[in-house]
Amino acid sequence: MFYVYTLLSGKNKDVYIGYSEDLRKRFGEHNNGFVKATKAYRPWKLVYYEAYVTKFDATRREVQLKKNHRAKEDLKIQIKYSLEVM
Repeated sequence: MFYVYTLLSGKNKDVYIGYSEDLRKRFGEHNNGFVKATKAYRPWKLVYYEAYVTKFDATRREVQLKKNHRAKEDLKIQIKYSLEVM
């Protein structure tokens, strides 16, 4: 399986969107400071993920969420209460 995930920063409430084949491992890498883009904003909380059978579908969705402002805003509305938990 391939995963598109949303993380919430405990430091500044930023939202990070990524994709991985191993969600648990990748989440650990974010919180242990191994990902340059997210290192300064730890700790992270996993607030949402989607699972896909193919890498193509997962990467297409990740790009959609990162580049399409409306898609990202729709996701934030969908998970509104999850974004308020920290």
